[in-house]
Amino acid sequence: MGKFFNVNAACMQELHYMVDISEQLEKIKSMVDAGQYFTINRARQYGKTTTLRALRKLLEKDYVVVSLDFQLFGEAKFKNENIFSLSFGRSFLRELRYSHADIKNGFAEALETLDSDVKARREDFELQELFEDLSDLCRSLSKGIILMIDEVDSAANNQVFIDFLAQLRRYYIQRDEKPSFQSVILAGVYDIKNVKRKFVSEKEHKVNSPWNIAADFLVDMSFSTQNIQGMLLEYEEDHHTGMDTGEVASVIYDYTSGYPYLVSRICKLMDERLVPDGIFSDEKDVWTRDGILKAVNILISERNTLFDSLMEKLDAYPQLRDVLHFILFQGKDFFYNPDDEAINIACMFGFIKVTDQNRVEVANRIFETRIYNYFLSLPESQNCGIYTNALQNKNQFIKKGHLDMRLILEKFVMHFEELYGDQKQAFYEEDGRRYFLLYLRPIINGIGNYYIESRTRNMERTDVIIDYLGEQTVVELKIWRGNAYNKRGEDQLADYLEYYHLNKGYMLSFNFNKKKETGIKEIKLGNKLLIEAVV
Repeated sequence: MGKFFNVNAACMQELHYMVDISEQLEKIKSMVDAGQYFTINRARQYGKTTTLRALRKLLEKDYVVVSLDFQLFGEAKFKNENIFSLSFGRSFLRELRYSHADIKNGFAEALETLDSDVKARREDFELQELFEDLSDLCRSLSKGIILMIDEVDSAANNQVFIDFLAQLRRYYIQRDEKPSFQSVILAGVYDIKNVKRKFVSEKEHKVNSPWNIAADFLVDMSFSTQNIQGMLLEYEEDHHTGMDTGEVASVIYDYTSGYPYLVSRICKLMDERLVPDGIFSDEKDVWTRDGILKAVNILISERNTLFDSLMEKLDAYPQLRDVLHFILFQGKDFFYNPDDEAINIACMFGFIKVTDQNRVEVANRIFETRIYNYFLSLPESQNCGIYTNALQNKNQFIKKGHLDMRLILEKFVMHFEELYGDQKQAFYEEDGRRYFLLYLRPIINGIGNYYIESRTRNMERTDVIIDYLGEQTVVELKIWRGNAYNKRGEDQLADYLEYYHLNKGYMLSFNFNKKKETGIKEIKLGNKLLIEAVV
């Protein structure tokens, strides 16, 4: 069997098409060489385990590497210091003997000491005794020992884990007197610097910082366009599809912003689903922009653990839900505040990102569309009249496989005026964009997708890009601010159409003037045709 794209557990070079992460690995190795302790805390399915496996192979040339996984320990192993220390010592020994059986001399003696302590199951063998034995091991070797622990989140709610971190910290501070690990690398979703634990009751919490010795981990683990292209070049060598790897990589990056799981999932869907499911007849047609858009459509509509986690956090943190609603539907700017728990949670899980200007944005188009769909699927949204009207009339908007956007705008203006024409201005300004997306969604649902162009999302203007059966449509949504402002908007849309290689674009203006003229009109700007609807 040949290589395939993998989205489950760690990737292996001999089995899977993988991005070359050698540059990231060298940056991490430089931290290890400097003797730093740190945490690789990244979102779910962000390549942490794959990175640790590759890093281990790189480090083993110069160090003794012991790699553990706390997910394998189980809750019972953290019951108290004695049980944890014996369990940790046993796992440490097993890993050390398995991967470094050739080490002899003084190390063997120190190893035997730890081994005898563990085998005796001493009831007084706790963290202090464990670290004394580990320090002796470190002293006996000319090479430094690297301790790598994956899935540290599994232990983060246990007091014994807090005490374990405190011991690591103590030996780190005193390592000029008491030999300790060359480097300790913890991997998980949560930032261990800010681990929280329940101490007395459900209502009483304490924040602990036994890991304040950790260096900042600033290595970018997302995939660049060049990373993605390198993986596609390897695939192309095997499959000869004739794809333009640079263009395909660029479009995939546009939708994912390099989120590792999303990149791999799109590639996997293109490789394994689009031809067998009869969506395309040939591999050569799959590895195109149209194929990517179809894979994105499938991805956005599916259930997976990543999206489940996203929805769970939206339900658990109402403040986060409110912030995202303001950003997506009203175009408001939010700036990163390190003391905002909801924002920190969202950053930690990779759902949002912080720009160079310290603004908070949704991390990528895939997440953004999924969150839009979440809001538009709430009962209060789907029970409103504008959604119902679109659902009832959806078939008339598709003509010979093409989306009739002019008719959609005409009907939207009519239904909007019927339903909300007598409402106050504040109602329009806050909800106009939401109502258009509510109207659009049942029309394209299951076949097309939409996303909001982040460069134009603000309080006064939003460009919606609609992908339907390989065709793109640009609709600018804007608040009416007078004729001069509207003319600038028309010129901007014409420029934007040039960027997308389109000759026709659409505008939907929400006008609050009492003397406004609603309806549809056509505007010719050079070789561009703009169809503007006013409500």
